[in-house]
This record gives sequence, C-alpha cells and structure tokens, in this order.
Amino acid sequence: MIPNPALGVFFHWLGGLASGSFYVPYRGVKRWSWETYWLVGGVFSWLIAPWLLASLLTNDLLAVLAATPGTNLFWCFLFGLLWGIGGLTFGLTMRYLGLSLGMAIVMGLCAAFGTLMPPIFNGTFASQVVGTHSGRVVLVGIAVCLLGIAIAGYAGVVKEQTIPAQLQAASIKEFNLRRGFAVATLSGVMSACFAYGLASGDPIRALTVQHGTPSLWQGLPVLVIVLLGGFTTNFLWTVSLNIRNRSGGEYLQSTQASASVPLLRNYLLCALAGVTWYMQFFFYTMGETQMGRYHFSSWTIHMASIVIFSTLWGIGLHEWRGAGSRALWLLATGLVTLIASTVIIGYGNYLVK
Repeated sequence: MIPNPALGVFFHWLGGLASGSFYVPYRGVKRWSWETYWLVGGVFSWLIAPWLLASLLTNDLLAVLAATPGTNLFWCFLFGLLWGIGGLTFGLTMRYLGLSLGMAIVMGLCAAFGTLMPPIFNGTFASQVVGTHSGRVVLVGIAVCLLGIAIAGYAGVVKEQTIPAQLQAASIKEFNLRRGFAVATLSGVMSACFAYGLASGDPIRALTVQHGTPSLWQGLPVLVIVLLGGFTTNFLWTVSLNIRNRSGGEYLQSTQASASVPLLRNYLLCALAGVTWYMQFFFYTMGETQMGRYHFSSWTIHMASIVIFSTLWGIGLHEWRGAGSRALWLLATGLVTLIASTVIIGYGNYLVK
C-alpha cells in the first residue's frame, strides 16, 4: 500500500476529535462516584469495543494472537498496564484542571515521550530521523507542536490567575492547580507508554496482514492486547475505590437516600463515552498506516489534534468564561501553532513519499 500522509493526518484528526470529546458524556452522569462511571465507561473502551471491532474487521483474530510470540504479547500488555496508570491519573487531571488546561499539559509530555522514544529505542533515530531532510522537517514539526502545547498550557495558567474563584468553581467544581499539575505530569509520562505498546505490536500487524486483513485495519489486534493491560490497571484501582468508598452498590442502585439515580441514563452515557474514547485509537491505527517511514510522527499529530478539540470543548463548556483577552489570545495562538505543527509534520512525511 502506498502511503498517503494527507489521508493519515485526516484520520489522526478524527482520532483527536474522538479523544477530545469522550469526557463530555461523563458530565451528564448523575449521582455516581468517579470510580463507578470511569470503570463502566472503561469496560466499553478497553474490552467491548476493541474485541468487537477487531473481530469484525480483521481475519482470524484468535489465531493471529495465538501465533504471536509470547515476548511481544508480554510487552504489549505490560506497556498497556503502565499506560493504565496514565489513564487513571488522566481522569483525575480532568477533575482538577478541566478539559483545556488538563489536556494541554498531559498531551505535551505525552507527545514528547511517545514520539521520540520509539525510534531512539529502535536505533533508527540518527539514521532515519536526524540523518534525513524529511526527518529533520518532522522534528521541526514536533518542536512546533510542543511549543503550541506550552502556549496553550500557559494560557490556562493566565486564565487561572484571572478568573474569580466563584466562576472557576462553577465550570470546574474540583479545580486545584497545584494538585492538577502534579497529577498531569505523571499522567503525561505514563500515557506515553501507549505508543511503546503499539510499537511492540509490529509482529501482530505482520501476522494479521498475512491472514488476509486489509492493511488499514492491521493495528486493531494490537489494540486488543494493549488495552487489556490498561483495563487491568484501571479495574484494580477503581474496584479498590469502590470498596474503600463503599460505592460498589451504585452499579445497581436506582435510588439513594436523597434522590433517584438515572441508572439506565448513566449506563448509556458511560457507554457513549467509552466507545468514543476507543475511536481515537481506531482512527489512530488507520492514520498510522498512511504515514510511511515516519509513522512515529503519528503520535505528535494525534496529541496536537486532541489538544485542539479538547480546547474547543473547553470553550464551549464555558471553562474560559471571564478569562480575559490575554488568556484568550494566548489560547488562540496555541491552537494556530498546533495546527501549523500538523501541517509541517505532514509535509515531512510527504517528502518521503
């Protein structure tokens, strides 16, 4: 298959739209603890959607996984397990910082670690990245992306200093800048492990293509294993919180002492959030197949598009109300810079083609 970077960028933007949007349905969940709705949505994100779509769109899924060397399955699962820690703290980041500022910090760290470490680990960074003109263009695009994320993050800091505490609490009920920054840093570093898990799944991709799976869907069996690791971490933590906070009854409890619980509505909203979250990597694996030699740059494009769309959601949900003109100008500058980074990275891939 001949790479098509423009199509790849489009798929990555669709993935970014899904990732930047998935948390919105959770805002409609009523009278459930965070651990309850996070696990319910996660069942759809990490188990149901990956297995269902991989079974429908790829050939001989179980046979492919059975034929995969155990070492590769182990690394895919382990990196998914580590990524799960980032996923857990990501949810906390949204609670403490909101969609726009939280996404900017997490995605910046995640973009840097997730993009550059795989080619360094594989020993191709010097020869295929630094040593080629197209590779250097891609590096410039990555640097521009990190700059854009930094600007967007700084806009969030200015916003926090400007907005009155009452308005801040109205849009983000548990806003806490210091705690949020600490959690976001851990989340960004650990979330980059997802990129390592995908890179460890190259033998799975080769096997599923050999079994007749179209190249566009070759990444779906890899997601099954990586997300299984992520589910393990999240399941253990959220169940422990259910036990500690005595919130386990919320899964079946339709009434509380003070009010009724919209049980069916909560489940539907969590299912929507979970499937939407999964679609980010559904489109990501499609985009990765189109990026040619520098498919590692897919991670940066993905991170940039997530920040763009999550920031737009943040604006739509009034997280920036009362932020002042300086914060809004910084935010607009950050978004334009992020869009420019995806164009530069796409151009670098086009030079290879």
